[in-house]
Parts: sequence; C-alpha cells; structure tokens
Amino acid sequence: MKLLVTGGAGFIGSNFVRYFLKNYKEDKLVNLDKLTYAGNLESLKDIESNPSYRFVKGDIEDADFVTDLFRAEKFDAVINFAAESHVDRSIEDPAVFLTTNIQGTYNLLQASRESKISRFIQISTDEVYGSLGPEGFFTEESIIQPNSPYAASKASADLICRSFFETYSFPVLITRCCNNFGPYQFPEKLIPLFITNLMEDISVPIYGDGMNVRDWIHVVDHCSAIDAVFKNGKPGEVYNVGAWQEKTNLEITDILLKELGKPDSLKKYVKDRLGHDRRYAIDSTKIEKECNWKPKFNFNQAIVNSIEWYRENEQWWRPLKSTS
Repeated sequence: MKLLVTGGAGFIGSNFVRYFLKNYKEDKLVNLDKLTYAGNLESLKDIESNPSYRFVKGDIEDADFVTDLFRAEKFDAVINFAAESHVDRSIEDPAVFLTTNIQGTYNLLQASRESKISRFIQISTDEVYGSLGPEGFFTEESIIQPNSPYAASKASADLICRSFFETYSFPVLITRCCNNFGPYQFPEKLIPLFITNLMEDISVPIYGDGMNVRDWIHVVDHCSAIDAVFKNGKPGEVYNVGAWQEKTNLEITDILLKELGKPDSLKKYVKDRLGHDRRYAIDSTKIEKECNWKPKFNFNQAIVNSIEWYRENEQWWRPLKSTS
C-alpha cells in the first residue's frame, strides 16, 4: 500500500508518520507538507533515510499541484492532518484557516475521488461541537456548533467530507479527537509552552480563571486510534477519540509546577480568549466498540514523560520558540 499523509511534518502528523513506519514496514508513505511555521522536518530527522518514506513539499491549497501529485503517485489511501490549528491565530487572521482547512480539504477530496482512493481519513477536532456544560459528553450525534474561526473551518471541512460520501459514495471517515500532548508539539500550545516557560523560570499565561476543561490524550494513543479507524472503521462514519482524562487548565498548571519544582508565583492570569469554550469532553464508546481501540497512556505518567522529553530535546524546541 502507498499512503499519503498530509501535514506529516506537524505535531500529530509527524508522530503518526513514525508510528506507521514502525508498524507497517512493507508499506510506503509519502509525507506532503507545506512547512509553515508549525511544520518542522527536524521532527522526522530519525526516519528521513527510511526507504519506505518520502517527503514532498507542497500546498494542498494548490489544486493543480495536488492533482498532478495524485496522478503521478497512484496513492491507495489518504490521511489528512494538514490544517492551520491554533485558535488564537484564527481569531487574529481567520482567512488562512478558511483557505487551508476548507479549500485544501476539498482539493484533496477531488483528487482522491478521481484517483479512486480506497480510504480517506479526515483528522478533525472535538472543537467542532462547541462548548459543553459542566456535565455530559460529546457523542458523534452531538450538534456541530463551532465557536472559533478555527473550529468553524474544521466543521466546514467535515461537512464537505460528509457530502462526498453521501453524494459520491466516496469512502471517507472522520475522526474528532480531544486535546493532544506529547513529543514534537509546537511550543505555542499549552503544555509545551508551560513546560518550556517553567524550565526557564518564565511566567505561564492562564486565560481567565483557569477553569476551562479539556479531555487530554497522549499523541501516540491518538495515532493508534487513527490506525484502528483506518483498519476497522466504516466509511461515512464519524469516530470521536478521547481518553476520559478531563483536566482544567489550572490543574495542568499545578501539576507542571509541582513536577518542575517551580513556585506558584510563576502563574500569570491574563484576559480570557475571545469565544473561549468552557468545557470539552469526548465519549469514545463508539470507537472502542466498533474499532477495538482504547487509550493506554495514563495522564500523570505521560505528563512526566513529556517533561523529560522537552528537557532532553532542548535543541528541537528552543529555535522554534525563539521565532514563534
């Protein structure tokens, strides 16, 4: 099989590329990435000489480029990680999120349908559902109510994917995951930002009262979930991916302060983000039952492992942080 992974130089994408090559040694993988600020080939330095792997620099917004690539490569399947993903950046400049996340996804779907791709996995987010109250969970039947330009662009892409299944019987599947953390995460995101700030005795910015809740999953668990959907999922279906590990931003801050031996004085409460959703929580029952998947990483141990990774890989994150 020849698999196209888009956005494979980003955080989740690069972890999936490594996961796939480790577990499917007989298959081929092409990594297509535009290499924006969040795409970093240093994240894949250890596998760049793998004969089963090839990197292609390109932009999914360029329909002609995408079409030519598909015609030349004869892919069997596609997993689309490529996306602009930072909520704050989407609030400041929504336009790039609309072109990449919507138009780019459409271009991939068109080229994939023309090439008769056997499986297309759209990597989405729980943010398309909007905000939850203090109780309950998002299920695959929950109403889509995105509240940020980023979430709206991902919800739009999901609906285009759905239309390709309903209209053309195109074999697309959608995964919607909770917040990821782990190795190679760009240091603008909460956990790596806080870890690296605290390592340097720099204060950490806590939005509002710090009581916004997210379900947190280790990125390798997310990779195994995508693999399970790829193998066992039903075309046309949505699969939520969560870890049943809800934490407030303040809880995470306190855990990191304790593990790094830093004082509470490094907490800095800042004005809340515009349209900041209060709580997300994912019900993963469907993927667990239909795709035989469950998360393996315990949050507390995984956060300790993440701290150690950032300690040991300062040469990876420091150049990114100085330019972000």
